Amino acid sequence: MRIYGDSISGNCLKVKWTADYLGLSYEWIETDILKSETRTDAFLAMNPAGQVPVVVLDDGRPLAQSNAIILHLAERSTLVPAAAYDRARMFEWMFWEQYSHEPYVAVARFQVKYLGRSPTDLDDRLVERGRAALRRLEDGLAHSSFLVGETVSLADVALVAYTRMAPDGGFDLSAYPRTTAWIARVETALGIDA
Repeated sequence: MRIYGDSISGNCLKVKWTADYLGLSYEWIETDILKSETRTDAFLAMNPAGQVPVVVLDDGRPLAQSNAIILHLAERSTLVPAAAYDRARMFEWMFWEQYSHEPYVAVARFQVKYLGRSPTDLDDRLVERGRAALRRLEDGLAHSSFLVGETVSLADVALVAYTRMAPDGGFDLSAYPRTTAWIARVETALGIDA
């Protein structure tokens, strides 16, 4: 299996962490989004959307979109809850991550860290929605160690990626103590270097 990803991307790191946790063999192919390496003809042939991550499975089939990839890789593993309701809750968090968390927390991070904007110059709505996402995550951790109970799942993999990088976008995680503790638990569970 080949994983095309950019190490600055939380979406790409989700795939790497999942593959590593599961002990899967793969070749990581660093693909620099800042150098438009996802816009080459060869890359677009794998993923017409021109985005990383992309995996090329052992049989040659490509698969894109980070959450689709990690779901495929982790099928029938402990990262996917066995109980139907818990599995649905995992999906709920994963869908929410791509719609209501990543577009704000990750975009703020990219603008500050890679485009050189000051956090004070970010669009007010972007910051407001990022804080709301972090608050939702904080509230979601009020009754359990992980997002779906007491064991790590793909919900945690999906959401820890950009949450742990939120300070790069000007978000102060000290305002979210349950989230900060959860980040440490997920990093430990997945074997991620802090």
